[in-house]
Amino acid sequence: MANHKSSLKRIRQTESRRLRNRYYAKTARNAVRNLRKLTDKAEAEAAYRKVSAMLDRLASKKSISKNKAANLKSKLAHHIAKLAA
Repeated sequence: MANHKSSLKRIRQTESRRLRNRYYAKTARNAVRNLRKLTDKAEAEAAYRKVSAMLDRLASKKSISKNKAANLKSKLAHHIAKLAA
């Protein structure tokens, strides 16, 4: 167990950040999963804009890496392009 006040504070901060990052990452994973299930192209394009913004926000806050966000957005864009109009 840490003895210094600063170490104890750092532990508290890290735990709260971990929980926050975990929540937002899980929310993003669910949004991506739901987008992949969509079969209507118009619905998928509307959902893609929201998911894309969500992934960019996570990447800017370093909850996920910017490369992971870019890869997910690219794969989702290809998925939407394949959908019938």
